[in-house]
Amino acid sequence: MAYTTIDDSSVYFQTTLYTGNDSSNAITNNGNSDLQPDWLWTKNRSSSADHKIFDSTRGVTKFLESNSSDTEGTQANLLSSFNSDGFTLGAGGETNSSSTNYVAWQWKANGGTTTTNDASSTGVGSIDSVYQANTTAGFSIVTYTGTGSAGTIAHGLGAVPNWYIVKGRDIAGSWRVYHHKIASDPETDSIKLDETGAKADIQGHWNDTAPTSTVFTVGTDDNVNNNTNTYVAYCFAEKQGYSKFGSYTGNGNADGPFVYLGFKPAWLMIKPTSLTGYWVMLDNKRNTPNGTGQRLGAQATDAEYGSTNVDLLSNGFKVRAAGSDSDTNNSGSSYVYMAFAEHPFVSSKGVPATAR
Repeated sequence: MAYTTIDDSSVYFQTTLYTGNDSSNAITNNGNSDLQPDWLWTKNRSSSADHKIFDSTRGVTKFLESNSSDTEGTQANLLSSFNSDGFTLGAGGETNSSSTNYVAWQWKANGGTTTTNDASSTGVGSIDSVYQANTTAGFSIVTYTGTGSAGTIAHGLGAVPNWYIVKGRDIAGSWRVYHHKIASDPETDSIKLDETGAKADIQGHWNDTAPTSTVFTVGTDDNVNNNTNTYVAYCFAEKQGYSKFGSYTGNGNADGPFVYLGFKPAWLMIKPTSLTGYWVMLDNKRNTPNGTGQRLGAQATDAEYGSTNVDLLSNGFKVRAAGSDSDTNNSGSSYVYMAFAEHPFVSSKGVPATAR
């Protein structure tokens, strides 16, 4: 059996850097393959500003902010279109201010084509949902309306999701995050994407029930399932050589942990779960070589700043931060990470990736 089925990760994920122009601005990706994004996450690198998150299910005028508990916003001049190899921005300053540097992280789902799951008719789940899924890349965008009663929701992945995040669209509240390595019983715990806090055991989030290859479970907490309110969930299943969602324990040493991924990471996010700390976001387009240097935080409006001391290697990443950087390497503390590949360590033809 081949090591991976995804030799070219740029088909499904790309990072693009661009400079705003305060006018219509067509951004073209530069990966090996064209990518029309279905999930677009942008951040102003130059100054303090909100993250902006768009997707092709909700439509180009709708946005959420990873650093905010606010409801979904509607604005016509932030994003104009998802294109065959990139996207076009309007004149909105929050995504396209003149002479300002930005980063855009992009994932492919199903080109905006959705499937409606009527749970009572299909027998899959107990809460109706609409999803667009890419089973090859292990990514789906799910929208649903809450019922106020614990229930299950179809995600369309055909595999057990390892990481998903849920946000209320028309109800203010924190982003709730499930990660399969957050604890030995991950279905009992969650963390918040828009906050720095450690993990918490809240039954109302996942109803203490693990996801399956067809559904994930929500409890009765307003942030995931209030009656008549609408929600979006971004769901991911690991794909060997392309994505990995795992954990490690810090050692507080400049010679920190090495984490094997099985690929050279293009994007990496790290979050401490046993103590307060940032969602540290890295990618291979900023701060080269090896992705070390400036950081962004998913929960923060801050511009790029500081040093991460994390090396992105041909087969994983190496933490080099001493104990003073509790966001990535406090001694004895637990961390989760989410990573997507630049290319696999070994291709489907058995060809190794280049070293760092």
